[in-house]
Amino acid sequence: QVQLVESGGGSVQAGGSLRLSCVASSLTYNNNCLGWFRQAPGEEREGIAVSYIGGASTTYADSVKGRFTISKDVAENTVYLQMNSLKPEDTAMYYCAGGAPDCRTSPCRCDDLRRDRFRYWGQGTQVTVSS
Repeated sequence: QVQLVESGGGSVQAGGSLRLSCVASSLTYNNNCLGWFRQAPGEEREGIAVSYIGGASTTYADSVKGRFTISKDVAENTVYLQMNSLKPEDTAMYYCAGGAPDCRTSPCRCDDLRRDRFRYWGQGTQVTVSS
């Protein structure tokens, strides 16, 4: 059974940092896109970063570009989200998600942050940023 398990959420003051982790089952991890979404109360779930596990492709939403970094540890089946310069508007539930890469061109790419491109979801971890 496919599993994604997030950790690392918490409360931090504006300007601070947090690192989220997502451990994926091997069935999910290989040759997949793994990404991060977030959802604030009353808001749509927003894709913010995605990485192609089998290659170098990464994509960020404009809202986090330059502040958040997605990275991976292939040996540990883990993807991370380093979040720096956090703002109160970053407060949300953060979800790890897995989906298929776009292999219409070579190399495959993960550059689509639309929710319907992702099939597997974790349970989420809460991030709260206070001003």
